[in-house]
Amino acid sequence: MKTLVTCALPYANGPIHLGHMVEHIQTDIFVRFLRSQGEQVVFLCADDTHGTAIEISAEKQGITPEKFIEQVSNDHQAVFRDFQVSFDLYSSTNSPENQHYAELIYNRAKEAGFIGKKAIEQAFDETANRFLADRFIKGECPNCGTKDQYGDACEKCSATYGPKELKNPYSVLSGKTPVWKTSEHVFFQLPKHEAFLKEQLAKPGFMNPGLATQLQQFFKKGLADWDISRDGPYFGFPIPGETNKFFYVWLDAPIGYISAAEVWAKQTGKAKSALDFWAKDADARIIHVIGKDIVYFHCLFWPSVLEVAGLKVPEKVHIHGHLTVNGEKMSKSRGTFINARPYLDVLDPNYLRFYYASLLGPGPEDLDFSLLEFRQRVNAELVNNLGNLANRTLSRGGDHLPKLGKTLSPANEALGGQLVRDALAKVKDIAAAYGAFDHRQAIKLILEIGYSANQFLAKAEPWKSAKTDLEAARGVLSEAAEIVYLLTALLDPVVPALAQKLAEQLNRPKLTFKALQTATYPLLDRNVPIGEALPLITRIEEAVVAKLVIAPKEEPKKKEAAPAAAPAGPAAEIEFGDFVKVSLRAGRVLAAVKVPKADKLLQLSIDLGEGAPRTIVSGIAEAYQAEQLVGRNVVVVANLKPRALKGIESRGMVLTSGPGGKDLVLLDPGDVAPGTEVK
Repeated sequence: MKTLVTCALPYANGPIHLGHMVEHIQTDIFVRFLRSQGEQVVFLCADDTHGTAIEISAEKQGITPEKFIEQVSNDHQAVFRDFQVSFDLYSSTNSPENQHYAELIYNRAKEAGFIGKKAIEQAFDETANRFLADRFIKGECPNCGTKDQYGDACEKCSATYGPKELKNPYSVLSGKTPVWKTSEHVFFQLPKHEAFLKEQLAKPGFMNPGLATQLQQFFKKGLADWDISRDGPYFGFPIPGETNKFFYVWLDAPIGYISAAEVWAKQTGKAKSALDFWAKDADARIIHVIGKDIVYFHCLFWPSVLEVAGLKVPEKVHIHGHLTVNGEKMSKSRGTFINARPYLDVLDPNYLRFYYASLLGPGPEDLDFSLLEFRQRVNAELVNNLGNLANRTLSRGGDHLPKLGKTLSPANEALGGQLVRDALAKVKDIAAAYGAFDHRQAIKLILEIGYSANQFLAKAEPWKSAKTDLEAARGVLSEAAEIVYLLTALLDPVVPALAQKLAEQLNRPKLTFKALQTATYPLLDRNVPIGEALPLITRIEEAVVAKLVIAPKEEPKKKEAAPAAAPAGPAAEIEFGDFVKVSLRAGRVLAAVKVPKADKLLQLSIDLGEGAPRTIVSGIAEAYQAEQLVGRNVVVVANLKPRALKGIESRGMVLTSGPGGKDLVLLDPGDVAPGTEVK
């Protein structure tokens, strides 16, 4: 069976921002995993190009709407390419194929008796001399009272409504209060599909159960006929048989999923037509990935339209949450509405792909782009854990192996067999997590593998033994290289460019999840020489991250915004002399165990360069498992007076950031010796 995967279509009226990238990165990770499993996958997207907004934006630039959407599409596609999003095709809803399928679906619905007409009062801007699309009317939400909401849906409470239901409406074009004129419109009769929709929403796996329950409210208050027409002038497709009526953008936009498949089939010859996927009996599954703000359209309107047209309804609609920045909605006034291109101008896309993956679970929870946590997590987990493992293994191997022909030592079961088998035992769970859109869990398990391998190297210290026993050092590094090779498969969905670098440095093709289904120790052919070792990825500097925030002109520019937290009241001021008494030192975790009868506490043994390790009890057990911490560098308050916690003498404090519980991140001092002062 083949799989068609789509992202929601970005509207062609502005640049791609980091909120868009949540969805496109998440979907790309899922698609790359399926491909690594050996599945036949087609990954499609397109620009949503119709509507009054496009027409007006083009007029402001003095160009045609067609030229305007072409420019926007070029920009969108360049951003997605630079973020390594691997679309098989990126299309446009303003295409002959999309017009063909829009008319086909409309005509089938009409023939089946699901299209009707009725006169409605419609907002008209007398200053602009045109009817107003829903998105060109704003006012107060009739459900929650939030101001400046569009005429079709509230961004705060997700309620949907008609523009006349808005309180204190005004025209976005002129700022004037619109008048209402009568116009006959074309409607899709959604209430006739109530039984079908209830059955569809109840299907296991179709959508998030909690959101499916929320959609029940529309059945309780009664489904309404859906207005699928707009009066001209309007940039879109004319409705067959009507005068000066055009398809509403929300009708032909999702049809872009079908027309993109048609264009792909024509261009590649790998399918006869879009119907190889979309026909009712097609041997294919369809998966949409969308944000929770457009659930109503994708899980009520869209399935009904497809059912009426005799086409396949998607097997799954995966729904993700919204992106906040530093705990708040992205805001231009705060300088935190971050477009994708400015990000790419200063930072590696692999950082964001990894960070998003580490946060994205299988549900529709919002995720936060905390600038502080972003830098700390990437530095600690991607750079210091996984990147440092590759660097310690391959660069040190590069230092010594040329003397021996750059060959690896024969597999040593007693030395590395258990390390590799333990890692391979996690592959099944990692694959299951990727397949369930639980990228957060996949990253967690991969990091555990990295921590174990780093602990293996830290214990063996091949960089020391190489001075007296080169063969022993080479044996240790060769076993660690097994884990580096495993990472070429495990990391490929998330950071494909880095996985490719690892494969090239090992002088091997990347592993795949399909190959790992039957893989056993050893993974590497030890007779093949390794390649040239180069730095994999560097740490993120605070000053670089600060460039992402464009502070308002009237406010001083901050170095870095702190993560949002509940206000705790004014902090008591202290003298500078008191502050400098605090001694912050870099430490390395030697061992970690759970404290009995204390779910939130871990007992850590930490090397602070003092000879004997320190025992520190830390409340981080909800955020980290004990085995994740061994070998990790941490920042320690080294001169606290000892205190007893659960009968254990704790001599110091490990520093973290975040609101607490599962959302704690250990501060990372970098790859420095234990005992190094942190300033």
